[in-house]
Amino acid sequence: MTKKPNFKFLYGATLTSAALIFGACSSGSASTSTALSTEAKAGQELASASGCASCHGSNGEGRVGVKWIGLADSQVTLSDGTTVTADDAYLYTSIKDPSAMRRKGVTSQMPSNNLTDEEIASIIVYIRALKG
Repeated sequence: MTKKPNFKFLYGATLTSAALIFGACSSGSASTSTALSTEAKAGQELASASGCASCHGSNGEGRVGVKWIGLADSQVTLSDGTTVTADDAYLYTSIKDPSAMRRKGVTSQMPSNNLTDEEIASIIVYIRALKG
């Protein structure tokens, strides 16, 4: 049986690491929003470098993939008809195992990825910053 990580622990334990690792890599390019925290900018840059932005948009506006703007803490209807809150655990699972919680009406399939838990935590900080 595969044990799922305790995301609340991972999020708290890795957020500082992700901020230190990726915050130091901030390029300060014109495409990053000045309203984002250092941690959120690091997540935005990671999403861009990892290919996430090619589907979810360079600023989370969505394209082929789900729009990240306003996603955090919103209600999401899954393909089986259940509704869940897009909290940190949902976002983590959706990134770590894209087929685990498919959204209703979404026909495209997000590709699997090799993101670490620290990288996922960084991207979640960015998605949360887009809450609006």
